[in-house]
Amino acid sequence: MAAMVHYVAMTSSVPTDLRIPSHLAIIMDGNGRWAEQRCLPRIVGHRKGVETVQAVVAESLRLGIRHLTLYAFSSENWGRPRDEVEALMGLLTTFLQRELNQMKSRRIRFTAIGELERLPAKIRAILEKTMCETAGNQAMTLTLALSYGARNELTRAARRLAERVAAGELAPDAIDEAGFANALDTAGFPDPDLVIRTSGEMRISNFLLWQAAYAEFYFTEVYWPDFSVEQLHAALKEYARRERRFGLTGAQLAPKNRQGGGH
Repeated sequence: MAAMVHYVAMTSSVPTDLRIPSHLAIIMDGNGRWAEQRCLPRIVGHRKGVETVQAVVAESLRLGIRHLTLYAFSSENWGRPRDEVEALMGLLTTFLQRELNQMKSRRIRFTAIGELERLPAKIRAILEKTMCETAGNQAMTLTLALSYGARNELTRAARRLAERVAAGELAPDAIDEAGFANALDTAGFPDPDLVIRTSGEMRISNFLLWQAAYAEFYFTEVYWPDFSVEQLHAALKEYARRERRFGLTGAQLAPKNRQGGGH
């Protein structure tokens, strides 16, 4: 893995033209194509993508983003060539082992969502260790979506509720949106305010389908390895220009919601 980007304390102020979301979610796409354009093995692009993760986490923490969710490995990614999947698992292992102390020192809580039981036992153990040792941190929550697919998540949530109904623990007419949300992997997290996708693809690829119902979306042509702090700022500047109405009219919104921040 390349040189580390440490989560050092920064004293520079947050640019005034940025709107800071409470929850930022990112579909990190384009690592393989970045490498292929340079006639490099795809794994080189994934390694470079890890550097981008480190930089984006550091800047998100500095800006005051409370929740950062990264789409790291989808359910469909298991179908990729075996050597690439094994290399990705290796990168994940190294990332978690090397970043644990940094997350602890910077008070970053780490979580993971998805079908984690499909991951290798060694990685599951490292995930559990990292989540346990950072559980009390409150500066920011960093969530990796691993072996994750939103349709699968919704199916598993429906199954959990159905089992409770069958056991007589829950009446069918007692199931509401809040109850369903609490059965999802993201229970207890706020919905994402902004979803960024890199690499020029204009789709959300089975990511946070329920949670992103009212999120703002930002698509950029930049491949994930080239997604810089400046690119993040550009997304947040665009987010600042959006009017989030949640089904209401602009006239119904309070002035702070029409103009202000994302918290």
